[in-house]
Amino acid sequence: MSSPLSALFGRSPIRPIQEHMAKAQHCVVLLGDFLEAGFKKDWLQAEQLQQQISACENEADELKYTVRTHLPKSLLLPVARADLLSLLNTQDKLANRTKDIAGLMLGRKMEVPESLIDSMRVYYQQSLNASVQALKSINELDELLETGFRGKEVEFVETLIEELNELEHQNDLTQVGIRASLFKLEPELPPVNVMFLYKVIDLIGDVADISQMIGGRLSLLMAR
Repeated sequence: MSSPLSALFGRSPIRPIQEHMAKAQHCVVLLGDFLEAGFKKDWLQAEQLQQQISACENEADELKYTVRTHLPKSLLLPVARADLLSLLNTQDKLANRTKDIAGLMLGRKMEVPESLIDSMRVYYQQSLNASVQALKSINELDELLETGFRGKEVEFVETLIEELNELEHQNDLTQVGIRASLFKLEPELPPVNVMFLYKVIDLIGDVADISQMIGGRLSLLMAR
Protein backbone atom coordinates (compact mmCIF):
# COMPACT_ATOMS: atom_id res chain seq x y z
CA MET A 1 0.00 0.00 0.00
CA SER A 2 1.47 3.34 -0.99
CA SER A 3 1.69 6.02 1.68
CA PRO A 4 1.15 9.77 1.17
CA LEU A 5 4.90 10.11 1.65
CA SER A 6 5.58 7.66 -1.17
CA ALA A 7 3.13 9.54 -3.39
CA LEU A 8 5.00 12.74 -2.70
CA PHE A 9 8.29 11.15 -3.64
CA GLY A 10 6.67 9.78 -6.78
CA ARG A 11 6.14 13.38 -7.88
CA SER A 12 9.61 14.48 -6.82
CA PRO A 13 12.53 15.15 -9.18
CA ILE A 14 14.45 12.15 -7.88
CA ARG A 15 13.36 9.71 -10.59
CA PRO A 16 14.29 12.08 -13.47
CA ILE A 17 17.69 12.65 -11.83
CA GLN A 18 18.22 8.89 -11.71
CA GLU A 19 17.13 8.60 -15.34
CA HIS A 20 19.60 11.34 -16.25
CA MET A 21 22.40 9.43 -14.52
CA ALA A 22 21.47 6.24 -16.38
CA LYS A 23 21.60 8.14 -19.67
CA ALA A 24 24.99 9.65 -18.83
CA GLN A 25 26.36 6.25 -17.87
CA HIS A 26 25.06 4.77 -21.14
CA CYS A 27 27.28 7.30 -22.93
CA VAL A 28 30.23 5.70 -21.14
CA VAL A 29 29.14 2.25 -22.35
CA LEU A 30 28.99 3.51 -25.94
CA LEU A 31 32.47 4.98 -25.51
CA GLY A 32 33.86 1.48 -25.04
CA ASP A 33 32.48 0.40 -28.42
CA PHE A 34 33.87 3.58 -29.96
CA LEU A 35 37.34 2.92 -28.56
CA GLU A 36 37.33 -0.62 -29.92
CA ALA A 37 36.45 0.70 -33.37
CA GLY A 38 39.31 3.20 -33.06
CA PHE A 39 41.75 0.49 -32.00
CA LYS A 40 40.80 -1.40 -35.19
CA LYS A 41 41.05 1.82 -37.25
CA ASP A 42 37.48 1.24 -38.39
CA TRP A 43 36.63 4.92 -38.72
CA LEU A 44 33.28 4.31 -40.42
CA GLN A 45 32.05 2.36 -37.39
CA ALA A 46 33.71 4.88 -35.11
CA GLU A 47 31.79 7.71 -36.79
CA GLN A 48 28.50 5.86 -36.32
CA LEU A 49 29.28 5.30 -32.64
CA GLN A 50 30.34 8.92 -32.20
CA GLN A 51 26.95 9.95 -33.54
CA GLN A 52 25.26 7.59 -31.07
CA ILE A 53 27.26 9.10 -28.22
CA SER A 54 26.34 12.60 -29.38
CA ALA A 55 22.64 11.66 -29.55
CA CYS A 56 22.81 10.08 -26.10
CA GLU A 57 24.51 13.18 -24.69
CA ASN A 58 21.77 15.35 -26.26
CA GLU A 59 19.12 13.20 -24.58
CA ALA A 60 20.91 13.68 -21.27
CA ASP A 61 20.88 17.43 -21.89
CA GLU A 62 17.14 17.33 -22.51
CA LEU A 63 16.58 15.46 -19.25
CA LYS A 64 18.76 17.97 -17.43
CA TYR A 65 16.78 20.86 -18.88
CA THR A 66 13.49 19.21 -17.89
CA VAL A 67 14.62 18.72 -14.30
CA ARG A 68 15.90 22.28 -14.03
CA THR A 69 12.72 23.70 -15.51
CA HIS A 70 10.29 21.75 -13.36
CA LEU A 71 12.24 21.61 -10.11
CA PRO A 72 10.12 23.63 -7.66
CA LYS A 73 11.66 26.52 -5.77
CA SER A 74 10.55 24.95 -2.51
CA LEU A 75 10.91 21.20 -1.98
CA LEU A 76 9.09 19.18 0.65
CA LEU A 77 12.16 16.96 0.83
CA PRO A 78 15.10 16.71 3.26
CA VAL A 79 17.47 18.01 0.57
CA ALA A 80 18.11 21.48 -0.82
CA ARG A 81 17.20 22.40 -4.38
CA ALA A 82 20.73 23.72 -4.93
CA ASP A 83 22.22 20.38 -3.85
CA LEU A 84 20.09 18.46 -6.33
CA LEU A 85 21.06 20.85 -9.12
CA SER A 86 24.75 20.44 -8.23
CA LEU A 87 24.36 16.67 -8.40
CA LEU A 88 22.62 16.95 -11.76
CA ASN A 89 25.35 19.21 -13.16
CA THR A 90 28.06 16.78 -12.04
CA GLN A 91 26.26 13.86 -13.67
CA ASP A 92 26.01 15.87 -16.88
CA LYS A 93 29.79 16.20 -17.02
CA LEU A 94 29.99 12.43 -17.43
CA ALA A 95 28.04 12.51 -20.69
CA ASN A 96 29.93 15.58 -21.87
CA ARG A 97 33.29 13.94 -21.30
CA THR A 98 32.46 10.90 -23.42
CA LYS A 99 31.37 13.19 -26.24
CA ASP A 100 34.66 15.10 -25.93
CA ILE A 101 36.73 11.91 -26.19
CA ALA A 102 34.87 10.54 -29.19
CA GLY A 103 34.93 13.89 -30.99
CA LEU A 104 38.65 14.38 -30.45
CA MET A 105 39.66 10.86 -31.49
CA LEU A 106 37.40 10.77 -34.54
CA GLY A 107 38.35 14.27 -35.68
CA ARG A 108 42.02 13.32 -35.74
CA LYS A 109 41.45 9.65 -36.62
CA MET A 110 43.71 9.06 -33.68
CA GLU A 111 45.63 5.78 -33.73
CA VAL A 112 46.63 4.28 -30.40
CA PRO A 113 50.03 2.52 -30.53
CA GLU A 114 49.59 -1.25 -30.56
CA SER A 115 51.66 -1.68 -27.41
CA LEU A 116 49.24 0.56 -25.47
CA ILE A 117 45.93 -0.95 -26.57
CA ASP A 118 45.64 -3.64 -23.90
CA SER A 119 46.46 -1.15 -21.16
CA MET A 120 43.95 1.31 -22.59
CA ARG A 121 41.28 -1.39 -22.52
CA VAL A 122 41.93 -2.00 -18.84
CA TYR A 123 42.00 1.74 -18.19
CA TYR A 124 38.67 2.31 -19.92
CA GLN A 125 37.11 -0.67 -18.13
CA GLN A 126 38.12 0.82 -14.79
CA SER A 127 36.51 4.12 -15.74
CA LEU A 128 33.39 2.24 -16.84
CA ASN A 129 33.32 0.34 -13.54
CA ALA A 130 33.45 3.65 -11.68
CA SER A 131 30.52 5.03 -13.67
CA VAL A 132 28.53 1.85 -13.03
CA GLN A 133 29.21 2.22 -9.31
CA ALA A 134 28.15 5.86 -9.42
CA LEU A 135 24.89 4.88 -11.10
CA LYS A 136 24.33 2.17 -8.49
CA SER A 137 24.80 4.78 -5.77
CA ILE A 138 22.42 7.29 -7.38
CA ASN A 139 19.79 4.58 -7.78
CA GLU A 140 19.67 4.42 -3.98
CA LEU A 141 18.70 8.08 -3.67
CA ASP A 142 14.97 7.41 -3.51
CA GLU A 143 15.53 4.82 -0.79
CA LEU A 144 17.63 7.33 1.13
CA LEU A 145 14.80 9.84 0.97
CA GLU A 146 12.21 7.32 2.12
CA THR A 147 14.35 6.40 5.13
CA GLY A 148 15.05 10.05 5.95
CA PHE A 149 18.79 9.60 5.35
CA ARG A 150 19.08 7.34 8.39
CA GLY A 151 19.82 3.74 9.29
CA LYS A 152 21.19 0.85 7.30
CA GLU A 153 20.42 2.46 3.94
CA VAL A 154 22.91 5.23 4.70
CA GLU A 155 25.50 2.66 5.73
CA PHE A 156 24.89 0.74 2.50
CA VAL A 157 25.33 3.83 0.32
CA GLU A 158 28.43 4.87 2.25
CA THR A 159 29.91 1.46 1.43
CA LEU A 160 29.08 1.95 -2.25
CA ILE A 161 30.83 5.32 -2.21
CA GLU A 162 33.90 3.88 -0.47
CA GLU A 163 34.10 1.24 -3.20
CA LEU A 164 33.71 3.97 -5.81
CA ASN A 165 36.64 5.87 -4.29
CA GLU A 166 38.79 2.74 -4.49
CA LEU A 167 37.83 2.21 -8.14
CA GLU A 168 38.88 5.77 -8.93
CA HIS A 169 42.17 5.26 -7.07
CA GLN A 170 42.97 2.14 -9.10
CA ASN A 171 42.16 4.08 -12.26
CA ASP A 172 44.66 6.75 -11.20
CA LEU A 173 47.36 4.11 -10.77
CA THR A 174 46.66 2.68 -14.21
CA GLN A 175 46.83 6.16 -15.71
CA VAL A 176 50.31 6.64 -14.25
CA GLY A 177 51.43 3.40 -15.90
CA ILE A 178 49.98 4.28 -19.31
CA ARG A 179 51.53 7.73 -19.26
CA ALA A 180 54.91 6.16 -18.41
CA SER A 181 54.55 3.73 -21.31
CA LEU A 182 53.65 6.54 -23.69
CA PHE A 183 56.66 8.55 -22.47
CA LYS A 184 58.93 5.70 -23.60
CA LEU A 185 57.29 5.74 -27.03
CA GLU A 186 57.62 9.49 -27.56
CA PRO A 187 60.78 9.30 -29.73
CA GLU A 188 58.95 7.02 -32.18
CA LEU A 189 55.81 9.14 -32.58
CA PRO A 190 55.01 12.55 -34.08
CA PRO A 191 55.01 15.12 -31.24
CA VAL A 192 51.50 16.35 -32.06
CA ASN A 193 50.15 12.80 -31.87
CA VAL A 194 51.82 12.34 -28.51
CA MET A 195 50.26 15.53 -27.18
CA PHE A 196 46.76 14.44 -28.16
CA LEU A 197 47.28 10.93 -26.85
CA TYR A 198 48.10 12.38 -23.45
CA LYS A 199 44.93 14.46 -23.72
CA VAL A 200 42.78 11.40 -24.45
CA ILE A 201 44.38 9.52 -21.55
CA ASP A 202 43.49 12.41 -19.25
CA LEU A 203 39.91 12.59 -20.57
CA ILE A 204 39.28 8.87 -20.06
CA GLY A 205 40.58 9.27 -16.53
CA ASP A 206 38.10 12.13 -16.09
CA VAL A 207 35.27 9.60 -16.47
CA ALA A 208 36.39 7.90 -13.25
CA ASP A 209 37.10 11.25 -11.57
CA ILE A 210 33.63 12.59 -12.38
CA SER A 211 32.06 9.34 -11.19
CA GLN A 212 33.85 9.81 -7.89
CA MET A 213 32.60 13.41 -7.76
CA ILE A 214 29.04 12.12 -8.16
CA GLY A 215 29.61 9.92 -5.13
CA GLY A 216 30.97 12.95 -3.32
CA ARG A 217 27.82 14.94 -4.10
CA LEU A 218 25.73 12.11 -2.77
CA SER A 219 27.83 12.04 0.40
CA LEU A 220 27.09 15.73 0.91
CA LEU A 221 23.37 15.08 0.54
CA MET A 222 23.57 12.42 3.24
CA ALA A 223 25.58 14.65 5.55
CA ARG A 224 23.10 17.57 5.58
